[in-house]
Amino acid sequence: MEDNIFDKVHEVDLKKTMENSYIDYAMSVIAARALPDVRDGLKPVQRRILYSMIELNNGPDKPHRKCARIVGDTMGKYHPHGDSSIYGALVNLAQEWSTRYPLVDGHGNFGSVDGDGAAAMRYTEARLSKISMEMTADIGKDTVDFSPNFDETEKEPDVLPARFPNLLVNGTNGIAVGMATNIPPHNLKEVIAAVVKIIDDQIDDNGETSLEDVMEIIKGPDFPTGAEILGTRGIEESYRTGRGKIRVRAVSNIEPMQNGKNRIVVTELPFMVNKARLIEKIADLVKDKRIDGITELSDQSSREGMRICIELRRDVNPNIILNQLYKHTQLQDTFGVIMLALVNNEPKVMNLLDMLKHYLKHQEEVVTRRTKYELNKAEERAHILQGLLIALDHIDEVIQIIRGSKTVQIAKEELIKRFELSEVQAQAIVDMRLRALTGLEREKLEAEYAELMKRIGELKAILADRKLLLGVIKKEILIISEKYGDERRTSIGYDEFDISMEDMIPKEDVVVTMTKLGYIKRMTIDNFKNQNRGGKGIKGMQKLDDDFIQEMFITFTHNYIMFFTNKGRVYRMKAYEIPEAGRTSRGTAIINLLQLMPDEKITAMIPIKVYDDNQYLFMATENGLVKKTPLYEYNNVRKKGLAAITLREDDNLIEVKITDNEKEILLVTKYGQCIRFDEKDVRSTGRTSMGVRGINLSDGDVVIGMQVHTQGDCLLIVSENGIGKRTIMGDFTIQNRGGKGVKCYKITEKTGDVIGMKAVNEDDEIMMINSEGIIIRMSCADISKLGRITSGVKLINLKEDEKVVSLAKVRKASAEIDGEEIEIEEDEEEVSGEIEE
Repeated sequence: MEDNIFDKVHEVDLKKTMENSYIDYAMSVIAARALPDVRDGLKPVQRRILYSMIELNNGPDKPHRKCARIVGDTMGKYHPHGDSSIYGALVNLAQEWSTRYPLVDGHGNFGSVDGDGAAAMRYTEARLSKISMEMTADIGKDTVDFSPNFDETEKEPDVLPARFPNLLVNGTNGIAVGMATNIPPHNLKEVIAAVVKIIDDQIDDNGETSLEDVMEIIKGPDFPTGAEILGTRGIEESYRTGRGKIRVRAVSNIEPMQNGKNRIVVTELPFMVNKARLIEKIADLVKDKRIDGITELSDQSSREGMRICIELRRDVNPNIILNQLYKHTQLQDTFGVIMLALVNNEPKVMNLLDMLKHYLKHQEEVVTRRTKYELNKAEERAHILQGLLIALDHIDEVIQIIRGSKTVQIAKEELIKRFELSEVQAQAIVDMRLRALTGLEREKLEAEYAELMKRIGELKAILADRKLLLGVIKKEILIISEKYGDERRTSIGYDEFDISMEDMIPKEDVVVTMTKLGYIKRMTIDNFKNQNRGGKGIKGMQKLDDDFIQEMFITFTHNYIMFFTNKGRVYRMKAYEIPEAGRTSRGTAIINLLQLMPDEKITAMIPIKVYDDNQYLFMATENGLVKKTPLYEYNNVRKKGLAAITLREDDNLIEVKITDNEKEILLVTKYGQCIRFDEKDVRSTGRTSMGVRGINLSDGDVVIGMQVHTQGDCLLIVSENGIGKRTIMGDFTIQNRGGKGVKCYKITEKTGDVIGMKAVNEDDEIMMINSEGIIIRMSCADISKLGRITSGVKLINLKEDEKVVSLAKVRKASAEIDGEEIEIEEDEEEVSGEIEE
């Protein structure tokens, strides 16, 4: 007895056994569990779920079925694993925040973006979504191979026909043994356009489609939750090598509140970020005093969309808080791209073009097999129709043969012998109904036969010519794009560390405007039309209560813009970094773009092309002080700003100009006084100096503007009631700085105080903005030239309680671009860095 027991014990090498067993397990996980197939972009469990639902006839036109039934069918027929893993995959396919184009239409509680789990499968219901029908389209037409299931009682597809590039469109993630995949979702329209580009190049014999061609069409990942991708460097690296890191940032906005406080409102989160956990993390950071300045945190999300509201203390800089949140929380996240999928059942890391080519190759095979199947069916039917038509031609003889035969078999044999028919044709004739003898039925058969022969010709042509085959794929895939395609949800923003992005920005002149409440935007120059004096103007923007456009100038997208504030600080950014907006939109709050201190307002903006050693910044304050500092001292403006001038507590910086030490300065006050002096009277001082007296002001008077004599041959002065005039520059004699100046405008009850002044020429144009946000544009030639001590003429029709609040100058100048002279609209001084606001 004991001998028998020991006979059955085999000594084995444990190391070798473990190696063999583990490699078998690893290969199983890699090939049949965790990784998607490059052709349909599905893992085995997802493919089996969709196929089970097709087998259950659970399409988008049928009622929802209990998820327990779907999971049970999948598990019993194709996927011998736990029901929870199958249900988890099913839930994931139905979640709009997890899958860019959901393949399952869920009914019931399928979880939430807060990380809540779905209800148990006995409560939830599901059916296939409309787009998933394109995944399984033509599966019954021998388009894909089928293999036996685990117990060889059923057949399951090795891959789905996938009539759209699901691997890239919906993306996927999976962890196998020793490798992982993480493919981001993309926009359906863009991916299909890239496939069409490859097809077109092959049809037109344009040579191989390059990766650059495809990357021009597919801008980057398009996440279901939206958010913003920072820069293009990570995208390019991922698409070229198959591996890369893409930085994704939440979409947030800093909103001023009624009580002088600000709040950060988050409306879109990076992909796969758990909202509830994020809010918890922010609360922990506040509790641990790692972030100081947040007074209230609330989740105001609803069916309309996401909204996380973070209220801040009045004395904190909202931009600094936002940057701290980006650093310490998942408001800014990194998506690690690994574009790995199974090619011929082997894992392979591919670039973007490889994936598209593998998909197209799959489609060629699917459409070829479908065409062969349809051709076979058409030929079979045509063969039967030929027999029926022969029978109808000799109907009397056929009836005689059938009536004279003892059995059906004998009748068939007689028919085959007499008319040289096949077995199938003879059977069809025997089965033929008497109604086929009518003339109408005969015509129908003939028409069907003719249609079939035409179709057979088309199918044979497709099989014989690859270009025709590609044309069929293109036509069908474009229909899918049109039917299910939508706009991008994820925007691609600027990355301050990615220098290469600047090359992608077009060089063009733009209008930049900013409102009293600090909303800034840039617009294309063609938003405005010329109008005659006294016109009503065009609608300039949608305004908030008590808001209006305060600053306006024209510059180029690649110029730096220096922002000077009432507190005497300077900030800097490129013009293209200001978000573009339409003429009627409000724009973006400047505190979203600059790290302004509390109670700090922008009072002057200057575009800078180059920091010239021979140029100066000339500044004027409300209390009549002026200062001149070399421009190069402002070359290194930090993100947090730089001190531009030292101010007394009751003073504000109101105006900044660029000069060359050869200019004459004009200051105009609210009560209509003007002084003109040589800038050499003001000695150059350092960046943080206070300056010297420019004009001696009366009680209650303040400086409202500063101009340089070279900016025009006349001084245009406009009052708050829309009355203005031009006065020849020569009427203002040069004095020493610090004097009272001379009278430049006659102020009456009808005119109101002086609101703006500009140095202009005859061919200049000006824009005026009233307190309702209405803009009017007119030629300076239409404005009367009058003496110094006059009021002027009406320039704009104002309703009661309306005032003119801002004045901007536009001048027509010619510029040479690529050797060709064109007309553009800009300020003469701007090319060298001057502005008109």
